[in-house]
Amino acid sequence: MRTSAVKRALLSVDASLHYLPSRPDADAITKTQANSLRQDILEFLREHPNTAHRSHEISEGLGIEDNETYLQFCDVLAEMTAQKLVKREGRKYKAKGETRHRTGILSCHPQGYGFVQAVDSEEEFFIREPHMGEALHGDLVRVAVAARPADAGKGKKRECEVLEIVERRCTQVVGTFHQRADVAFVEPDDQRILQDVYVAPDAVGGAKDGEKVVVSIDRFDDRKASPEGRILRVIGSADDPKVRVLSLAMSMNVKADFPDEVEVEAEEIPVAIPDAEIERRRDLREKPIFTIDPVDAKDFDDAIHIERLDNSNYEVGVHIADVSHYVQPDSAIDEEALERATSVYLVDRTIPMLPEKLSNKVCSLRPHEDKLAFSILMEVNPQGDVVDYEICESVIHSKERLTYDRAQDYIEGGYPDDKMASEVVQANRLTKTLTRRRMQEGAIDFGSDEVNVILDEDGTPTNIIRKERTRANRLVEELMLLANRTVAQHIADPTHLKRHRTNGEDEPLPFIYRVHDTPDGEQIRQLAEYVRVFGHELPLTDGNVQSSDLGDLIDAVQDQPEEQVIVRAALQAMSKAKYAVGNIGHYGLGFNHYTHFTSPIRRYPDLIVHRLLKRYARGEGPADVEELAARCEHCSEQERNAEEAERESVKLKQVEYVKNHVGDTFDGVVSGVTKFGVFVEITDLLVEGLVHVREMDDYYTYDESTYTLRGESNGKTYRPGDSVTVKVASVSVEDREIDLLFEED
Repeated sequence: MRTSAVKRALLSVDASLHYLPSRPDADAITKTQANSLRQDILEFLREHPNTAHRSHEISEGLGIEDNETYLQFCDVLAEMTAQKLVKREGRKYKAKGETRHRTGILSCHPQGYGFVQAVDSEEEFFIREPHMGEALHGDLVRVAVAARPADAGKGKKRECEVLEIVERRCTQVVGTFHQRADVAFVEPDDQRILQDVYVAPDAVGGAKDGEKVVVSIDRFDDRKASPEGRILRVIGSADDPKVRVLSLAMSMNVKADFPDEVEVEAEEIPVAIPDAEIERRRDLREKPIFTIDPVDAKDFDDAIHIERLDNSNYEVGVHIADVSHYVQPDSAIDEEALERATSVYLVDRTIPMLPEKLSNKVCSLRPHEDKLAFSILMEVNPQGDVVDYEICESVIHSKERLTYDRAQDYIEGGYPDDKMASEVVQANRLTKTLTRRRMQEGAIDFGSDEVNVILDEDGTPTNIIRKERTRANRLVEELMLLANRTVAQHIADPTHLKRHRTNGEDEPLPFIYRVHDTPDGEQIRQLAEYVRVFGHELPLTDGNVQSSDLGDLIDAVQDQPEEQVIVRAALQAMSKAKYAVGNIGHYGLGFNHYTHFTSPIRRYPDLIVHRLLKRYARGEGPADVEELAARCEHCSEQERNAEEAERESVKLKQVEYVKNHVGDTFDGVVSGVTKFGVFVEITDLLVEGLVHVREMDDYYTYDESTYTLRGESNGKTYRPGDSVTVKVASVSVEDREIDLLFEED
């Protein structure tokens, strides 16, 4: 019943990858060791199929004695529980399901096939649509895996067949409602949902033909038939640019509205600060505190101040909105914030983690108002060392709300008579030292290729510009990095907090870290081969890459035609940063300890970190490691969903903009080459399209070793990094795809 044609089976290079860096300690647990630990847990539980075990019993059975490995064990166990690979019965764990089969997450492709990513290993299995049963994209499934054929080529995946839906994760779909005589159905926006959803006449809910809606998945008993559901919500007209963005986000599981009980609870929170609360806090209202944020920001998480001390050091204050004072554990607001885990910054709006009264008013560090904060006051010497610090609950009074543009004007010498100019210049001087030192110590700076889509009041794109990363941006970034790093080191340092004892030894208190593993060795090997085509070398050490060598590569390609192509290839080879109780450090930043402390209005892990710091400052016992690990897993997953929604909302507006330029010619850079065509990023529009090989002027062959298409008659070649001229041939806003032609064709 699907009305759209089968979509092209093309995998494009994502033009807006987000990099989240990190670096582990030398003796950190690697990804391979984590997989080994996962297998050990499964084997232990399968050896005792009729018995449920507490986590410490499993760890003791595996011979885990040191605290760092135990924390990593808790992260892995939480991940396995979330993926339904093991059963949790109260506080005990048990093996789940038939051991001869595998459990994984189904990922469908618009053309009909799919893959199942095993949750207990790195292995991925190929699946044909007839073998998917009643599973839908995103469902957790149990599959039977076929043996690998003896003549299988290198890298060929084993095939599988769905035996059972362990968890139906696709319970509702966003799409376009269609009414055809007596038949009504919803065509999903997400092309990975391979079936339309049938809607009975009495379940239409007032939806009209062509409107964007949310439909439930109530029944799906036969792969040859459509799922059945009810219209849960009418979003609006599919022709409305704002509705298209909202429906896109909702199709990626972004919650648009707050439940009534959350809004009611938020309204009951008073704006005024009781005198008793001010009395018990550190009073910093006389400090020269200010904020620097985007021009349209309303949720001011952080404020700063810098003062020169008599000993020539600096007092650096980073003041963070004290959300934990207002949002109490287990409240309706807290439960909703945990479920969302992050604010989502779409191209035309922000969908906040907290209700607007909190995010934009009560908690926000607005200028010229007394506000409750959680502050870290650091004494920093001119070389960038933190020689002393204090973490305290405070009350502050921001003297000025600066935009990035105004702060940059100050840095460049503008408005010298403004009272804030000297403060910003002094902060910039110190943060330049911090940046330089980080780079010298092995941090990697991939730069930024983020875009800013200019919209009119109706949500229609009118221009696309590249976001400039100024010194004002870096100023704020460096101070937040410094605060986050200092907080993480504070927890790890035995001289600062009372430790707890494990196996007779003092150990760090359980905490949430922002970690990033070393890159996958095979991915790095492929990256090294790829950059060699451009004449660059990426040295490998013990099968992987040192962060300093990767940084040297990025520096070497700066301002070269192939810069963005190589930078994106390097980003794709990186591991993904995440939250964990087991600290393995931060590869890209070059930090052994790192956390997220500075954005509790928009990130739930930061709120947890605030609560933990206060808990331990009161001398209370260690937090529950298993609960922290489970929340880390959930927040990491929600962060990935939010990033995807943000990227796709920008891409939607980019494609809408290009639709007005069909027939126009633009300069571009080849961003990817495959046997079926050439991907080109249009330089002025910062968006990517595809030149199909069938539309080119010769018969072209693909050389996989050099990533090159070569014309058999004319000898013309195309490879990543080449400068080209293209014409916009056609645009599909629905599929967010752009077809291009080379100008000479």
